[in-house]
Amino acid sequence: MKNIKKGDKVKIIGGKDRGKTGKVLQVFPRERKVSVEGLNLLIKHLRPRRQGEKGQRIEFPAPLTISNAMLVCPKCGRPTKPIFKTGSGQEKEEADKKSARKRRYCRHCEQAID
Repeated sequence: MKNIKKGDKVKIIGGKDRGKTGKVLQVFPRERKVSVEGLNLLIKHLRPRRQGEKGQRIEFPAPLTISNAMLVCPKCGRPTKPIFKTGSGQEKEEADKKSARKRRYCRHCEQAID
């Protein structure tokens, strides 16, 4: 579930919104779902609460399966499955200076995603 995080740009590869891109609003790791801004919209009908008030139709982005979303590289703009590497990947001296944490890298342009 570390492939896609909140705020990432993703491309939908399956379902009714296939081919569209959007920003991730929420990630639900236990359910393996992700909510994308403006995609997979559902309509919820609300009854009027008080007398004289009208009912409403609310559109909201429903969560979709994470396997139907693919991360889009911010540098090259291509959908990619990220590679995980530790350190900066440039030089050993730089890697020693920086914390040796895992980072996401694009498979195509090999640039760090975060």
